Amino acid sequence: MGKYKSEIIFGYHSIIEAIRSGEEIEKILIKQGARGKILDEILILARRRKIPYQLVPVEKINKITRKNHQGIIAFLSLIEYKDIEQILPGLYEEGISPLILILDRITDVRNFGAIARTAECAGLHGIIIPEKGSAQINADAIKTSAGALYNIPICRSRNLIKTVQFLRESGLQIVSATERSATLYYEVDFTPPTAIVLGSEDKGVCKELLEKSDKKAKIPLSGKIESLNVSVAAAIMIYEAIRQRMLSS
Repeated sequence: MGKYKSEIIFGYHSIIEAIRSGEEIEKILIKQGARGKILDEILILARRRKIPYQLVPVEKINKITRKNHQGIIAFLSLIEYKDIEQILPGLYEEGISPLILILDRITDVRNFGAIARTAECAGLHGIIIPEKGSAQINADAIKTSAGALYNIPICRSRNLIKTVQFLRESGLQIVSATERSATLYYEVDFTPPTAIVLGSEDKGVCKELLEKSDKKAKIPLSGKIESLNVSVAAAIMIYEAIRQRMLSS
């Protein structure tokens, strides 16, 4: 894609037509207190299409555009989102042991782009992100990923806990990267179907996801700085999994 398409649309009729036509939408911002039949229809369609939406003060929308937005604005997505529930069966049918990433509250677009680039280069089968609290996939993310975000499936989850439960029921082990573990990352067996969970640098993987994890692994640190950049940690975990899988094949 040589040029990025316009990233926003606004107004009730423009947004509802975009949803009806199948346009990929990143998220919708709606003025707090807004009411009306057309808004109700937008919300029904958004839920059906799994498009995140948020009620915000009108001032937040005004900062994005001063045009006649009618109290609603939508960010167009630069990629097409996939459904992890549709990806996994195809992998199993091909005899492939799935290896995916789950990114818990990683909001920096450059970190996100760098992780996607590593994941795509390593041949991972997908990245799962939450609908809310994740980095927006904008031009900066695409650029940092060197275009990898066009080539690796990105799946949005309304509830990461429920998604993890689905993955476990589908035969994947859940491995969370956390300093709160006695197990080193290279002591984990990554050859079975696996989902690697990475959390934000300031908070790490949330408690609920840690509790749902089958294994927890840490990357040893010997310096004075207490943590790695999350994109570096992702690369270390990913390529340990790839190393093990190459040796076992």
